[in-house]
Amino acid sequence: MSLQVGIVGLPNVGKSTLFNAVSAAGAEAANYPFATIEPNVGVVPVPDERLETLARLAGSAKVVPATVEFLDIAGLVRGASKGEGLGNQFLSHIREVDAIVHVVRCFEDPDVVHVDGSVDPARDIEVIETELGLRDLETVEKRLDRARRTARAGDKDAARLAERLEALLEHLGSGVPARTFPGADDDAVRAVFRELGLLTAKPVLYVANVGEDDLPDGAGNPHVDVVRAIADKEGAEVVVICAEAEAQIAELEPAERAEFLAALGLERSGLDQLVTAAYRLLGLITFFTAGPTEARAWTVRRGTRAPQAAGQIHSDMERGFIRAEAIDYDDFVELGSEQAVKDAGRMRVEGKDYVVRDGDVLHFRFNV
Repeated sequence: MSLQVGIVGLPNVGKSTLFNAVSAAGAEAANYPFATIEPNVGVVPVPDERLETLARLAGSAKVVPATVEFLDIAGLVRGASKGEGLGNQFLSHIREVDAIVHVVRCFEDPDVVHVDGSVDPARDIEVIETELGLRDLETVEKRLDRARRTARAGDKDAARLAERLEALLEHLGSGVPARTFPGADDDAVRAVFRELGLLTAKPVLYVANVGEDDLPDGAGNPHVDVVRAIADKEGAEVVVICAEAEAQIAELEPAERAEFLAALGLERSGLDQLVTAAYRLLGLITFFTAGPTEARAWTVRRGTRAPQAAGQIHSDMERGFIRAEAIDYDDFVELGSEQAVKDAGRMRVEGKDYVVRDGDVLHFRFNV
């Protein structure tokens, strides 16, 4: 499955710098060439040491990691919901992504002008949320009007929908996002969210963009504390990144990169942390296929059953699914090869109801 994350924020908060780091990281990935789908979309590999280990053990000629697409959405401004600053175009881009990375400026720099004249994370977050919320209000109001008209003609389904939309409209009108709407996990409510493409229903990951001196975790930076407090109220996660440093890291050779990260007090780059956090945010897991030709990582949502996982490889595999031969990653590493796992009786044969686990090494049998 293709995962697309939209990078949003006010102008001059570090969005473009972060996206440049994303682009450079994709360009430098040894086994996955950087792809530009559009001028503002970058594709980067998901960091996963397990894939390299499996490739070595299986003698794979090719390694193909899972990937994430980052969409750079130009800076939103006050009035974007009414078209200010090409707001209509940018808001439509947000509608298409799976999740939002909200970059918040948490650094002071007199040479980088803030659009509102000062660094204030709470105000900046509110501006973005307000613009997204205003667009959602407009969307819900239009759909509610249609539902009411249909309900007056005696349509019971439309009447139930109108009730949900009225409650949602009141919720959004209080200035809070759709994702915090009571019952947001209910299937019927999720269906409404999908139909309307609500912007504030998207899961959000906050990026606190700091100066190098505030790495690795932004401790002591009051701006970061504000972002964390807001995220905690929403049950969201915060990743602390220095976008300027990330741009430099992405341009370095692997040996230099490790040295530079150590100097910054980081075990891994902020970009790696960001991609991993995005996976957690969307409830994604990774399964693997490994053989002499290639070792590949595949992405599915947690709870996916074997036939649907096979469908990620090819639709024929899902249509003609017979069984999955599954090996735990740890067993593969401990015993050293697929044949050794078979000989030890530790390969499992799973049917259509099997729920794929993170780290499974799978071989699908199918017939069409």
